[in-house]
Amino acid sequence: MSVPDAEMLLACLRLARTEGIGPVSYRRLVRTHGSVQAALGMLERGAGSGRGIGRPCSRDDALREIEHLHAMGGRFLAHGQPGYPPLLAALHDAPPVLAVLGDASLLSARMVGIVGGRNASAGGIRLAESLSALLAAHGVDTVSGLARGIDAAAHRGAMTAGRTVAAIAGGLDCPYPPENADLQALIARTGAVVTEAPLGTMPQARHFPRRNRLIAGLGLGCVVIEAALRSGSLITARMALDYDRTIFAVPGSPLDPRCHGSNDLLRQGAILTENERDILRELPETTGETGLFSYQAPTTHPPVARRVETAVQRSEAVPPPPASTPMVGEADLHEMIEGFLSFTPSPVDDLVRRCQFSTAAVLAALSEMEIAGMIEFLAGDMVVRRPPPA
Repeated sequence: MSVPDAEMLLACLRLARTEGIGPVSYRRLVRTHGSVQAALGMLERGAGSGRGIGRPCSRDDALREIEHLHAMGGRFLAHGQPGYPPLLAALHDAPPVLAVLGDASLLSARMVGIVGGRNASAGGIRLAESLSALLAAHGVDTVSGLARGIDAAAHRGAMTAGRTVAAIAGGLDCPYPPENADLQALIARTGAVVTEAPLGTMPQARHFPRRNRLIAGLGLGCVVIEAALRSGSLITARMALDYDRTIFAVPGSPLDPRCHGSNDLLRQGAILTENERDILRELPETTGETGLFSYQAPTTHPPVARRVETAVQRSEAVPPPPASTPMVGEADLHEMIEGFLSFTPSPVDDLVRRCQFSTAAVLAALSEMEIAGMIEFLAGDMVVRRPPPA
C-alpha cells in the first residue's frame, strides 16, 4: 500500500471509529466537508461537541488496530477506496470501513445470502447445505452470518464446491458462537470473514443488525429457510427488500413454528424456493448489473413489503435536514425511538422523519425492539409500545 493510500485508510478508520458517528452521519460529514480529512479536521477543532459526536479516534489507536489486523493476516477496506465491494458501496447506509480476513476480493463476487433459524430441523440443515453447494457449483457463492443452525450449514455446503463469506457481529478476533470458532478459521483460510466492528468487540444484541445488513447488502438475493415470525432472519429479509434485492423463501410445515416467518414471506410475494434452479433464474448475471432485481411487492402491500416501501416512498418526499441540524450517533437511535413511541400507535414513516436516520436503520432498530417484545407493529404501517407484563 502506498503512503497516500495508507494515510487515506488511516483517516477513514479514525472518522469511522469516532464515537457518535455511524454510516449515515459518516457520509453526511464527508459530503458536507468535501473529504474525510476535512471532516476529521472539523471534529479535531471541536466542532462536533454538543452534537452527540466525540473527539476523533486518535491516530495511535487507529494505527494499532491496523497493525493488529495486519498481524492477523487481514486488511481494512474503506468506502470509496479500491477493493470496496460495489454492491455495498451503492447502499445509502454503506459501512464506512470493513475489516476482512481471507480473500477480500470475494466480497465483490456473485453470491446470495442464506439465512434461517438457529434451532433448525435436520431437514432444514440438509436443505441449506444442498442449496449452497449446488449454487457454488454454478458459480454463485454464499454469504451468511456464521450462526448456529441454517447459517453454519450454508457455509459448510458452500465450501464443498466453492467459497463462502461469513459476516459477523463482533470483532474478527472474537469468534461467536464459540463452537463455530473452527468454522470461522476455516472460512478465513478458504473464503472471507467480514465485519464492521472494531477488533476486540464482543458481539451484543445491538450489533447483529449491522451483521444482517452486510448479508443483505453483499448478496444479489436473500434466501430464508425456517425462520420464525420473530427472528433475526426476517430482519435480514426486510433489509434485503429495502436494498431492492430478490427475496426467496423455502416453504415449511404450517405446524412448525420455526417456519411461520418464512411461510409468511411467501404469502407476501417472496419467490418459492425448492431447489437451486428457483434461485439461479432470478439472479442478474453480474454484480455490476442494476435494475435487474426481480422482486416486486404484491399489489396488496403485505406487512413486510409495506413497512419498507411505504416508509421509503414517504421519507423520499421529506427534504434532508439542514447542515446545522444536530447529528446523533447510531448508538442513541434506540433511545430516540423509545422517546418518540407511546401506547398510542404512531406511523412508521413519522419515526423515520423524526429520527433523521436512514429508513433501513430505523426499521432495523424497530425490528430489534419488536423481537425484544418492546413494541408491536399494527396494520396501516403503525407501531405502538407494548405495555409491560403484569
